[in-house]
Amino acid sequence: MTDLAPVAAVVVLAAGGGTRMKSKKSKVLHEVAGKSMLSFAVSAAAALDPEHLVVVVGHQRDQVLDHLEKLDRTVTTAVQEEQRGTGHAVQCGLEGLENIEGDVVVTYADVPMLTGDTLRQLVAVHRSNSHSVTVMTANVEDPTGYGRILRDGDRVRGIVEHKDASEEQRTIREINSGIYVFDAATLRAGLAQLDTDNAQGELYLTDVLTHANGNGQKVGAHIIDDVWQTEGVNDRVQLARMNAEMNRRILDAWMMKGVTMIDPTSTWVDVDVDLAPDVVLHPGTILQGATTIGEGAEIGPSTTLMDVEVGPFAKVLRTHGSFAVIGEGANVGPFSYLRPGTELGADGKIGAFVETKNAVIAPTAKVPHLSYVGDAVIDEGANIGAGTIFANYDGEKKSTSHVGKDAFVGSNSVLVSPVDIGPGGFVAAGSTVTEDVPAGGLAVARGRQHNSEGWIADRRPGSKWDLAAREHDGSIHPKVAESREK
Repeated sequence: MTDLAPVAAVVVLAAGGGTRMKSKKSKVLHEVAGKSMLSFAVSAAAALDPEHLVVVVGHQRDQVLDHLEKLDRTVTTAVQEEQRGTGHAVQCGLEGLENIEGDVVVTYADVPMLTGDTLRQLVAVHRSNSHSVTVMTANVEDPTGYGRILRDGDRVRGIVEHKDASEEQRTIREINSGIYVFDAATLRAGLAQLDTDNAQGELYLTDVLTHANGNGQKVGAHIIDDVWQTEGVNDRVQLARMNAEMNRRILDAWMMKGVTMIDPTSTWVDVDVDLAPDVVLHPGTILQGATTIGEGAEIGPSTTLMDVEVGPFAKVLRTHGSFAVIGEGANVGPFSYLRPGTELGADGKIGAFVETKNAVIAPTAKVPHLSYVGDAVIDEGANIGAGTIFANYDGEKKSTSHVGKDAFVGSNSVLVSPVDIGPGGFVAAGSTVTEDVPAGGLAVARGRQHNSEGWIADRRPGSKWDLAAREHDGSIHPKVAESREK
């Protein structure tokens, strides 16, 4: 779009009770595609570069105010103590801005599909037609519950709420989105004349259009084809539908950029996720937060990643991960759990039923299966045997252990942190290591094996075990013998 001069103000209405959500959380803080509805509204409003961006808060306002502080936007807040309608909400939003001149945009915090580009188009139409008021409208199949647009040709002569509409007016399919651009002076004058003579006993913002028409001012409309951008969310059913539609659009956009979705119906991708070309997402994949996936990587099936960085050509299978880094060409899963602070280097491996936390695993190092690796540094080429536990917590504090380059930790070992396994060091299977292992050394930390000859014959004569033992010729299995020869 062409450059657009900033508007004087945008007022975002976020004070409603949201009682149909039946939630202890403010309605506008419920999320769509990984972001609160309020954050979508503020981002869209900020696209107009307003001199004043005002969010009107009311119900559960402490939650809303806390959330606004976390957004990277300069926002002013106004409080609507008593919910007396949209006109009253805008009055509250303009308190302290009585002398502003120019365009004032009014929008809502529960319309997450509305984009900044659409608001810019609305303002451009408003200015090019020299309107005093411009309302965003849409034609819908079922207008039940919406305010209807009353027209005289291109002129909007009024808006009638559904509860106040006649039977004939209820047949009108062009509906009011509730999103407007006003000339500031027109808005001030109209707000000053509002009354509660209507079915709901509220101050309707729509009545400002009636007053503008009565004064001979131009009131027009901007019809948009994308009805979803006018849709608000009032209950959990609408929230689910909004999430599904937003997700469908996100997936379509990524597929057009070269990402393969094996089953889009079971794949969910948040709005802030970044995907490179030739990424493959298998069924049941959920990518959340600021997750990034590098070129050619394969994710899933049945994988959830939140704020995870995945390098090119990595493979992540049936894994849950958060706040982790997976290097180029690395392999993760199946059934791995990557907790915050996990860093897996290029061509490394975190395998089946492995849990990691604050673990830095260098390139080509491997933790193949059945291990817990917490607070650990594992250097290049090291191999951690099955069933190994990094015992990082002593009941009071957590400590870090280190496994050096090309070191080998045998299966079913316990490293009692903090210990240091030197480069090329070996830990014998079944060891509980409490002291450092020198480079190139071998640690054996287990009780010596003792065999009791004839124990079964003495204790359980005639049993199946005794019979099996008597039938045996005393030789060892050929595969074991072969391994010993190697």
